Amino acid sequence: MKVTFPQKWGTVMVTPKEGAPDPSMAPFDMGFAASMVVDAHGTVVAWTPAAENLLGWSAAEVVGRPAGMLLASPHHAASARDIADQCRIRDAWGGLVAARHRDGHRLELGVRVSALSDTGEGDRWLLSGIDLAHSPSWAVSGTVLEAFLTRSPIGMAVLSPELRYVWMNETLERFSGVPGEERIGGRMGDSLPGIDTDPIEKVMRKVLATGRPVIDYEYRGWTLAAPHQEHVYSTSFFRLDDGDGRVMGVCYMAMDVTDRSKARERLALLNVAGACVGTTLDIRQTAQELADVAVPRLADFVTVDLLEGVLRGDEPPRGRSLRATALRRAGLSSVRKGVPEAVARVGEPIRATADSPYVCCMAEGRSFLRSDFDVDEATWLLGDPARDAKIREYGMSTAMWVPLRARGNVLGVVTFVRGGRPDPYERDDVLLAEELASRAAVCVDNARRWTREHEAALALQRSLLPHALTGGIAMEVASRYLPTDVQDGVGGDWFDVIPLSGARVALVVGDVVGHGLTAAATMGRLRTAVHTLADMDLPPEELLAHLDDLVIRLTEEDGADGAVATAVLGATCLYAVYDPVTARLTAARAGHPPPAMLTPDGTVTFPELPPGPPLGLGAMPFESAEFDLPEGTVLALYTNGLLKAFGEDPDIGLDKLAHALDRPGLPLDDLCAAITGSLLTGPPEDDVALLLARTQALGPGAVATWDLPCDPEVVSCARGLAVRQLSAWGLEEVAPVTELVVSELVTNAIRHASGPIRLRLIRHAALICEVYDGSNTVPRLRHARTTDESGRGLFLVAQFTRRWGTRYTGDGKLMWAEQELPGAAAG
Repeated sequence: MKVTFPQKWGTVMVTPKEGAPDPSMAPFDMGFAASMVVDAHGTVVAWTPAAENLLGWSAAEVVGRPAGMLLASPHHAASARDIADQCRIRDAWGGLVAARHRDGHRLELGVRVSALSDTGEGDRWLLSGIDLAHSPSWAVSGTVLEAFLTRSPIGMAVLSPELRYVWMNETLERFSGVPGEERIGGRMGDSLPGIDTDPIEKVMRKVLATGRPVIDYEYRGWTLAAPHQEHVYSTSFFRLDDGDGRVMGVCYMAMDVTDRSKARERLALLNVAGACVGTTLDIRQTAQELADVAVPRLADFVTVDLLEGVLRGDEPPRGRSLRATALRRAGLSSVRKGVPEAVARVGEPIRATADSPYVCCMAEGRSFLRSDFDVDEATWLLGDPARDAKIREYGMSTAMWVPLRARGNVLGVVTFVRGGRPDPYERDDVLLAEELASRAAVCVDNARRWTREHEAALALQRSLLPHALTGGIAMEVASRYLPTDVQDGVGGDWFDVIPLSGARVALVVGDVVGHGLTAAATMGRLRTAVHTLADMDLPPEELLAHLDDLVIRLTEEDGADGAVATAVLGATCLYAVYDPVTARLTAARAGHPPPAMLTPDGTVTFPELPPGPPLGLGAMPFESAEFDLPEGTVLALYTNGLLKAFGEDPDIGLDKLAHALDRPGLPLDDLCAAITGSLLTGPPEDDVALLLARTQALGPGAVATWDLPCDPEVVSCARGLAVRQLSAWGLEEVAPVTELVVSELVTNAIRHASGPIRLRLIRHAALICEVYDGSNTVPRLRHARTTDESGRGLFLVAQFTRRWGTRYTGDGKLMWAEQELPGAAAG
């Protein structure tokens, strides 16, 4: 009978001494055990009374017979020589044996076998055994003990105080891939070169010194059993003491927790990605954050390539068109400094053939995994020698291509590459990469949508605000616009410079409640209304009254939309008209801060304007005021966001504004920068609009005025006066048209008005002809029939001039017509 024992216990020769059991065999303490001696042929040559008491066989019945007769299954027993051979192989060992009592019942024995030396009678072995079921030291069945020692899923080992292996079970052998015979007597590092054993031995020394166990100590590395995959083990250590408290060694139990560790690492990676990816609404930064998070946790090299349209905020294409869509690199990261593996840098286009994994994974909407990447078999690299060379130089042992998908759209592709690790990607890694890419894709898509909305908002702002401001010959202008939402660049404040008839210029600044697209759209509606009303040449107070009526109507129409109603109701506006002929400013305001004036002598004042209620309240009428301005006066129109930095006290802000404005000789652009830099020490709390205008006056040489009687005879006289003035100005070329215009406008005034008539010619960038009369009639352009005697005058004026119109004054009306001047004269 060939007797096999679960594990080798020791390799040293032991000569048992009576009453002194071997300490290394402590788990099988045989001090009071039943014993027998077996010779080299497996024959029992000695039998003790304790053995007779345990198994029921007398010495006469056993001595001289094969030891195999004592086993529980004698029909499976081999010859006694087999037992001897087993003993020669193992000089000292211990384990479990199923023995047979003389009456036939089965006994589970804990057995220790020791070689006897110097017997003079050949090789002999001492076998000692105890009944595990009744031993006070082993109150556990032999079956359970055998499973614990041999078939346990937990790897176990006992090390001596010098940290050399004394015993280990089969599970631990499977973990390491090294047979136990080769590890017994050696250190951990001798048989585990892929694991850093110094920290582990440090823990065991601490356990030996303190006696306090260490639970769930994790370490990782590669073993001979799995040389291509890193494993993680959870180990617990405890000290072994004998009955007298002497330290016998340390025992440890190890579990392979690789799956648990990977799951924990994957969850940690997703948590990190949730905190680090998508911190901004910048598409490229979001892509770079994804690449940085994945290295080195999931890959050695990561690229994030997005569709070019996605980077612009466009809607991504779908279906077959994805194969023909250009890619551009948006994120890049590597464990190597400088990312030498990359064939394209961030911002550069990506060359990818239609059969490459980059394009295929996007077109098919699924991930591609190459656990064992072979460059020679990758046909898609044939047309890409640069990438082929990089892969061969830096290695790509395993790779994943994962599409970036969000809300049903493919935005790009993420490539994960391992080149310096022996462990290939698994299906669980693909699932992790897909989850990571899915979360990042939502952030990228959010950034794409924000980019599109941002571009739309900027386009809206550019369309709503004036592209270029010009004050013509009347004034020099400059402006600044600073929205609170710097990213969106859209707010509710606005300003404008509107050319009017008679070389006059209107200055407008307004403020709508709120920020963003709603406020900007509302601002655009009000700005358009101001332009329309300004074309009617209404006085400032009348223009604000009409604008107030419009706001009330908008509030009633948009009452269901709270955001629109809030934005338009309570808007403020300041409207001022400057006439360079009279150097006079007429202004009115609706709940808006008053303008500031810097005269050429350096005096800064805030003229008193009737305050007027905000727009949309309809409670009080608006009033205007007039001011004579010295030439070179600087007007500053602004919104209250410029003063918000100084809290609730506007006087402090006005003082700061006056001090910043007091720089008479500074160019207006520099003055704008100086004012905003002085009053805004940080991001504005509210939208800021600032409009500066330096006035200019038209001298007497640019204006000619005549008072004419209301007499038909005066028409020819008026034509003559105009022609002589044009000759003085050197504008004989426009004299024929001017004669026609003067004749028709003066005739019209004489026919429909009463009282004196005033004719005025103004020369600046254009030639303006004005005729004033004291009536309030409304001139109307009409097409006269061929049989009509009159009715063609205004039609002819409209045909031969650039524009014409009527404006009303406090005591009458004024008709005007504007002509283009020849190139040299206009210059």
